[in-house]
Amino acid sequence: MLDTTHFPKAKKYWLMGKLYPWSERPLHPMVHALHYGTSVFEGIRAYGTSSGPKIFRLPEHVERFFVSADVVKMKVPYTPEEVTAAIKQTVRENEMESCYIRPLFYYAYGNLGLIPKASPVELVIAAWEWGSYMGETAVNGIRVYLGPWRRTHHSQVDMRAKLGGAYVQSTISGLEARAIGADEALFLNIEGRIAEGPGENLFVVKNGVIRTNALSESILEGITRTSILEIARDLGIKTEIGPISTGDLTGADEAFFTGTAVEVIPIIQLIDGSDRNTPRRETVIGQGKPGPVSLRLRQAYLDIVRGKNPKYEKWLSPLD
Repeated sequence: MLDTTHFPKAKKYWLMGKLYPWSERPLHPMVHALHYGTSVFEGIRAYGTSSGPKIFRLPEHVERFFVSADVVKMKVPYTPEEVTAAIKQTVRENEMESCYIRPLFYYAYGNLGLIPKASPVELVIAAWEWGSYMGETAVNGIRVYLGPWRRTHHSQVDMRAKLGGAYVQSTISGLEARAIGADEALFLNIEGRIAEGPGENLFVVKNGVIRTNALSESILEGITRTSILEIARDLGIKTEIGPISTGDLTGADEAFFTGTAVEVIPIIQLIDGSDRNTPRRETVIGQGKPGPVSLRLRQAYLDIVRGKNPKYEKWLSPLD
């Protein structure tokens, strides 16, 4: 039996049209994606609501999933409708009210040259219970480490895509952040401005206005990011999209991360290690505690994903 400590309540996963017990492992070690990162994925959440589990912004996630596959030139053997149905089936079969969902397209077994000319594209979908990505205390605010590595530039790869291999950079920086006692990493872009976290978009708050950076700043267009922008406008909070400098972050009244895994998490301190030749500098963000705008948006988001705000019911997909 496989240890499922980090995959609570996971019972089955979906692979190429068949459900397998979680402990079965039918993938060959010469799968192309295992060696070269030739995979694309989505991170999706389902939440318990008063009318049963519902998946947050499922059509948008599936649409981006196929955009990502197109970037890696994948000939996908399924339609968006079939993938949507398979995702819902996986959640139903695992019998969970709330869960994290991971669909993955990957170049499978066939050849091991860089070009996967004989490796078909396969699809696997898993679901498990996953609470706060950074732990239950993260709502009290996290410390982020601005490291020396620059985010992959939008001129180098299509940043719309969630490419498996591209996340090696995120893993390295995330490990470095935790090695110095920070909760998460943060990237500059090639231009020297703030880009994003390893798996999160960044917002800053100044004088009641929230700002996040544009796609030209080498970021993923996060679905949670887009949702927060719409929620903020509906709440009467002014929004801006534009570059964010290090000074904008350290001088902000508040800052927070958004993402499917983290949801909305306040940032209360920056550890700046972006210059290898100078000592790391630590700066408290705002008052050093979660601010009112961050907390208001976090609560609004959590109410929406749990079906407590009828205005956003359009964002929730039932399992049937």
